[in-house]
Amino acid sequence: MRFSRFVLPGIIAVVTWTSSNLQWGGDNWRNIIEADAKGYYAYLPALFIYRDIHFGFHDSVEARYADENTRYEYRTQHNGQVINKYYLGTAIAQLPFFACAHLASKAAGYPADGYSKLYPVFINAGAIVFLLIGLVYVRNLLRSFKVSDPLIAFLLIALVFGTNLFYYAVCEPGLSHVYSFTFISMFVYRARKFFITQHSKEIIYCSLLLGVIFLIRPVNFLIVLSLPFLAGSAQQLKAGFRAALHKKASLAGILGLTVLGSLQFMMYKAQCGDFFVYSYGEERFNWRHPHPIDFLFSYKKGFFLYTPLAFISLAGFLYLWKRNRFSFYSLALFFTVLIYVLSAWWNWWYGGSFGSRVMIDYLVFIALLLAFAYKQFEARISKAVLTVTIVLTVLLCQFQTYQYRYHLIHWEDMSKEKYWEVFLRMPQS
Repeated sequence: MRFSRFVLPGIIAVVTWTSSNLQWGGDNWRNIIEADAKGYYAYLPALFIYRDIHFGFHDSVEARYADENTRYEYRTQHNGQVINKYYLGTAIAQLPFFACAHLASKAAGYPADGYSKLYPVFINAGAIVFLLIGLVYVRNLLRSFKVSDPLIAFLLIALVFGTNLFYYAVCEPGLSHVYSFTFISMFVYRARKFFITQHSKEIIYCSLLLGVIFLIRPVNFLIVLSLPFLAGSAQQLKAGFRAALHKKASLAGILGLTVLGSLQFMMYKAQCGDFFVYSYGEERFNWRHPHPIDFLFSYKKGFFLYTPLAFISLAGFLYLWKRNRFSFYSLALFFTVLIYVLSAWWNWWYGGSFGSRVMIDYLVFIALLLAFAYKQFEARISKAVLTVTIVLTVLLCQFQTYQYRYHLIHWEDMSKEKYWEVFLRMPQS
C-alpha cells in the first residue's frame, strides 16, 4: 500500500481546513497579504488591473483595505522613478490564482480591484496548491533514495507540522517561502534524476526551475551548490557535466534560464530606465561579520531552537559519513556556504517571523537527512527512540505555532528570559 499517496490528501485537507477557519472568515482575509507579501503580490494588480508599473494605486488600496497596523510600504525609488523593492517571481507563481480570483470576483459581485476578499483567499489557496506540489516532489526524491513508503508518509507529516512550513502555508501564504520550497524541491529532484538518467529533458527542467528560483529570491541560486551531493559521487558528477556539455538541450536550458532571469531586469528597465538596480538600499550582506551561531541557535530566531526537527536531522550526516564520504562532504559544504550567506544578511533574523523563515526554502534537505538518520539507526529500539523524538518535536512546533499566533512568542523581540518565561505556557483566552 502506498501510504504517502493517502497521507498527502490528508495533509492538504488539514492545511485547507485550518486556513479556511483562521483566514477566510470575517475580516481575517485582510491579513493574508501583508508586509513583504504586499510587495510580491503588487505586480499582478499593477500589470493586469491598473496598468501602472509605478504602483500609484497603492495608497488608495491601503486606505481601503488596511488599518494603521497593517499598512506597509514596498515602494522605493531609483532614477527618480518609483519601483517595487521586491522581486517578481512570487507574483509569477501566484498569477493563475490571481486570474481565477479576478474572474470569480466579477462573477460574484466583489470589487475587481485586486484586493477585495476573493483575491487574498485565492492566494492562500494557491500557496496550499504549491505546498502539495512541493510535497509530491519531496516524496519522489525520497523514493529515489529507496526510502520505504511508510517512512515517507511519516516524514511528510513531520516536515509540514514539525516545521514553520505549516505556519507559512496557513497564516502568511503571500510570502515567498512556500513557493521557494516547492521550486527548490522540484529542482533537487530533477537534478538528481538527470545524474541518474542523463536525459536531456531534465536539463531543460532544471534550467527553467533555476530561472524561477532566481526570480523569487536571487540568493536561492545557491541551490546549484547542491549538485555534487545530488550526483552522489565524483565520477557521477563528472559524467553528468560531460553529458550536459554534449547535449543540445543545454543550449535550450541556458536560453530558458536567461529569458526567465531577465524578466526582473526588463521590469526595472521599464520602471526606471536601468536594467540593473539594487532595490534594497542600505540593506546589504555583511560578509565580514556573519551571525551563523545566532542564526542557528539564538533565542531570537535560532533555526535549530524553533525547528528542533532540523537539529535531529543532523543525525543523517552520520549515515553519510559511514556510507558515502563524497556525499557527506558535498552536503556539509553546501550547508556551510548556505548558512554563511544567509547569516551574513544585515538583518540575519529576517524581521518579523516565526522561527527562521528563510530556511523553509531548503526543507527538502531536512527530509532527506531524517531519512538517512533512519538508515543509520538500524536497531528497532533506536528507530523507536528517533520516532518518538520526532513526534515530540512536531507537537512542540505545533504548540509554539499556537503561541506565536497569540503573541506569546514575539514576532521579533525574543530573548532567553522571554523564551523560558513562556515555554509551554497556554495563551490567555
